Amino acid sequence: MNDGLRTMNHELIPLFVAIPLGSAFIVSLLGKKLRGFADTFSNLATFSLFSLSLLSFLLTKRLGTIVYKVGGWIPPIGICMVLDSLTSFMLVTINLVAFLATIYSISYMEKYTAKWKFYTLFLLMLAGMDGVIVTGDMFNLFVFLEIGAISSYALVAFGVEHEELEASFKYTVMGSIASSFILLGIALLYSYTSSLNMADISRTLAQRGNGQIVFFVSVLFLMGFGLKAALVPFHAWLPDAHPSAPAPISAMLSGVLIKALGVYALARIFFNVLGMTATTSSILMVLGTASMIIGGLLALGQEDIKRLFAYSSISQIGYVVFGIGMGTTFGILAGLFHLFNHATFKSLLFLNSGSIEYATGTRDLRKMGGLTSKMPVTGYSSLVGSLSISGVPPLNGFWSKLLIILAAIEAKHFIFASIAVLVSILTLVYYLKVQRLAFFGELKDSLRGIKEVPLTMKLSMIVLSIICIFGGLLLIPGIQKNFLNLATEVLANGTNYAQTIFGSIK
Repeated sequence: MNDGLRTMNHELIPLFVAIPLGSAFIVSLLGKKLRGFADTFSNLATFSLFSLSLLSFLLTKRLGTIVYKVGGWIPPIGICMVLDSLTSFMLVTINLVAFLATIYSISYMEKYTAKWKFYTLFLLMLAGMDGVIVTGDMFNLFVFLEIGAISSYALVAFGVEHEELEASFKYTVMGSIASSFILLGIALLYSYTSSLNMADISRTLAQRGNGQIVFFVSVLFLMGFGLKAALVPFHAWLPDAHPSAPAPISAMLSGVLIKALGVYALARIFFNVLGMTATTSSILMVLGTASMIIGGLLALGQEDIKRLFAYSSISQIGYVVFGIGMGTTFGILAGLFHLFNHATFKSLLFLNSGSIEYATGTRDLRKMGGLTSKMPVTGYSSLVGSLSISGVPPLNGFWSKLLIILAAIEAKHFIFASIAVLVSILTLVYYLKVQRLAFFGELKDSLRGIKEVPLTMKLSMIVLSIICIFGGLLLIPGIQKNFLNLATEVLANGTNYAQTIFGSIK
């Protein structure tokens, strides 16, 4: 029975890349000719990916790590794709947000021309993200990272207005610099280990020891993936890129892209390939804390709602990197839990901002007021998202922030724990400002004619709100054991990853 399931799982892994790539090709061919085809087919593609993600979670829970040999070649000679508990955790997170973003796009993207181009780029970006998650090969990771990144550069510029083009140009330049650091790091690592397979690199480093070149590679990866994750001081591109993109893309960029191309890649490489050292742990904690503080302070002064949310993403990614960077089992679990929660409430908030702009034509908080009376679904779901990201109980953001603070106290990082508490209070301050200026108070005369957004847009916001309200249930022992704990174990086991992979090859 298990052999049959294992065979099924082997065939499942490449579908996470094949489905979005194939769907992008089909949409580009038929989307322009058949009205409504791009909407329907793209939503079917993202729904199938989300369903497969849930299936992969169930299968990895039962069978453990599964390795797919591309072309039948055995690693390290051949390329492999890996499905373990961390992979399935990330796939569920990414494809959940992607599915809800495409539902939202059905109505939202009507105001743009050539929706089929949007969906083609969206599916390519999704293929890149899923590819980064499932690959077990360093160069393939770079290839998929570039597919996701280049698609996102084009999507940021999708409106082709001056602001969008300028933001996309800055994002492209910064992203290309990051990619150069990453590619150089991979090349140097290959020169030292004569391998591109992650597990084989890990095994070789364990035998030969980490020379000076590995230290230099670590610096390159910290800069490259830190820039992709928009960690301070590598964050300059994000506040321009995220507000300029269409709302579903802003939700994807802040919700999952910076985590897949940045945080996940950092965690996978430093824990499972290079090995987490005390120095690396300290650097990640400092970078995470700096991002928390600076992102929060910069968000405080913003009047553009999407720009405020973008700076807030920098702050919240700081929590995730700080939690994972502690290197303790508790810290990793807390960081991964906040990663999932941030994907839900930040995606929700960017979809809220898209609904506001869709109805009012502005992103300026000073031109809003009293919107809840005309847009109750947007207003109340935004309140849920704002309270959740601020860490107000019993919403999901409260539980993950609490775990991060408790993990810091357990590891005797009392100053860091205090900073995390203070930044959470700061977050509440600027999100209450958003609620006061946008949704509370008197409705301005210029906004009396507005109405709530279409059903598909409301549906995505409602589903994400429900996840924010009940996300704390993931800490129920049975669910936590199977969803969070198993993903945490993959990172906590460190360079034993190599033994696991080679032991799983059939």
